[in-house]
Amino acid sequence: MVLSKRKRIFVAGHRGMVGSAIVRRLEAEGNVDVVKRSSSELDLTNQSAVRDFFSAQRIDHVYVAAARVGGIHANDTYPGQFIYRNLMIESNVVHQAAQTGIEHVLFLGSSCIYPKHAPQPIVEEALLTGPLEETNEPYALAKIAGIKLCESYNRQYGVDYRSLMPTNLYGPGDNYHPVNSHVIPALIRRFHEAKENGAESTVMWGTGQVRREFLHVDDLAAACVLAMNVPKSVYYSVASPRCSHLNVGSSTDYTVLEIAQMVARVVGYTGRIEHDLSKPDGTPRKLMSSEKLASLGWAPKVGLEEGLRGAYEAFLESEALAVAQ
Repeated sequence: MVLSKRKRIFVAGHRGMVGSAIVRRLEAEGNVDVVKRSSSELDLTNQSAVRDFFSAQRIDHVYVAAARVGGIHANDTYPGQFIYRNLMIESNVVHQAAQTGIEHVLFLGSSCIYPKHAPQPIVEEALLTGPLEETNEPYALAKIAGIKLCESYNRQYGVDYRSLMPTNLYGPGDNYHPVNSHVIPALIRRFHEAKENGAESTVMWGTGQVRREFLHVDDLAAACVLAMNVPKSVYYSVASPRCSHLNVGSSTDYTVLEIAQMVARVVGYTGRIEHDLSKPDGTPRKLMSSEKLASLGWAPKVGLEEGLRGAYEAFLESEALAVAQ
């Protein structure tokens, strides 16, 4: 019997929500050595540091989950940081992986790469067909560049670098910052604090009428491992060399108000939800078509209310840990 070789897999951004979920998935499946480096150990924006790292390591696969991310406020407040850091991270990792002979890379982007008014549900071919949403345009442009970077290296160097574009994510390891976080962790913190303070009402940004699709991060991790390992002929039976990215979503969307009401139920907050209409709504709707990925055998397994309960538990654990420290 021939035993398969243990793969050495570098997960860039292993401490983040997405990266940690990929690590959990890989380690659960076994027969891998997961290589991890914190940002203090390896600065992915430093070209020479990334070059030295890949030169010293024997890496088989790379998952590019490292990124500068945040919600509407963070994207709109720090556009320079968002475009610079994301361009540098992806450029350094993809280039140095190719330079050291690594044939397999999976790059992770975001549904914000698509035009603000793209027809719904959004198919992969909608990329670059219209203007982006203004508040996260710098981040979206960096992620679009990452897709095209992978496609360009595939064409020139014969490597196999693939890309997945997840919808809005939530789950363990999320960022619950009161201002810079995404919508679900922001609502979890807001409703939790309102409950603890006995507040009769609390405020959410915008009208609440824009629609959003959400996916649990563990479902994304399963998609990542599948997309990395499916044979090349199978992957490119649904993707194409110049439209190589695949969408990853739940195929169901809700108004942000509906999400807020769901989070309030999970948290146990019974006060009024009011709206700050001075704050932006963002893109009117972002429902993606994930039919191509589904045809490869992937489907989400975590229901939204179930996932929100787990996310709230993770928030409570993170708060308890912060107090203990």
